[in-house]
Amino acid sequence: MTRSDTAPVRPGEELPLEALREALRGKVAGDVDALTVEQFPGGFSNLTYLLRLGEPSEGGQEYVLRRAPLGPVARGAHDMPREYRLLSRVHPVLPVAPQPVLLVEDPAVLGAPFYLMERRRGVVVRTRLPPEYAALPDAPRRLSEALVDTLADLHAVDIDAAGLRDLGKPEGFNARQVEGWAGRWRRARTDDLPDELPDEDVIAWLTAHTPAESAHTLVHNDFKLDNLMLDPADPARVVALLDWEMTTVGDPLADLGLTLTYWTMPQQPGGAENRVGAAAPGFLSREAFLTRYASRSGRDVSGIGWYEVLGHFKLAVIVGQIYARYRAGQTKDPRFAPLGQQAAWLIGEAQRRIEAAGA
Repeated sequence: MTRSDTAPVRPGEELPLEALREALRGKVAGDVDALTVEQFPGGFSNLTYLLRLGEPSEGGQEYVLRRAPLGPVARGAHDMPREYRLLSRVHPVLPVAPQPVLLVEDPAVLGAPFYLMERRRGVVVRTRLPPEYAALPDAPRRLSEALVDTLADLHAVDIDAAGLRDLGKPEGFNARQVEGWAGRWRRARTDDLPDELPDEDVIAWLTAHTPAESAHTLVHNDFKLDNLMLDPADPARVVALLDWEMTTVGDPLADLGLTLTYWTMPQQPGGAENRVGAAAPGFLSREAFLTRYASRSGRDVSGIGWYEVLGHFKLAVIVGQIYARYRAGQTKDPRFAPLGQQAAWLIGEAQRRIEAAGA
């Protein structure tokens, strides 16, 4: 039996149920008056809930609700209407993208726009293998390969045939990535981070060595193992690819670099020990990951080093922004307390990779 992937709603993150019922009435299938809400507890960004409109065994329906985090958010970030519209266009050409169901843009209902999408069932692997795979000795290899193959499949979508090119501005993508993430970092940097942190050195190196785009494809922008939902009985079968908020059109190697950042990450300061990924027994090594991606996609990955440094920097910015909100008292979630240390570690790791490359 699959474990529950939901939990009671965290204090302070409850939804106004009566307002939600009225917003859904007549617009979705299921018994709106029987609405109950649980929360998906993983993740550090947008708030994600399970809505149950009656018992599934009695014809009830389940939906996933996504909304922006509480408190002020960075301009242009956590744009749920954009994510809804993007999924509406991507789902038909890439079925691992869940199907969106309903968009509610009126912030008066929940305090921010939100949308509903279909509920898919599976397991999400975070820092260790789940018990569902305990009896499968080849589970690490199989889920590793599924991760690589899904990334290659995402990048294989014909953006012109699917009419998706206008999701972003692919020309000049890499230069804009450096400029944009540098600006976000400078705005979010808190005064308790070490003065000697080489953040500006990393930005200068990325700027000076920015390559032309290797290609123009869909770019998920947060592609990692725990954004995949896998079949509990088959770690090689992907049930869903989640968290499409930052998806655009750009250089596919930017996705690969960020994925490798996650894949090669050991335990971070204040974080849980990572028992999945390149350093764990049975999982694809960094080199094997790259080889499989290159074979599956037909792409040259010899210049991946720059993209890995960018990946470390981008992740530092993401956790740094969350930490800045926590430190300002805009969110009380205690999981965010060590994120300042994690941002500093990621910046340091980016600099170490630059030095190792002799650049």
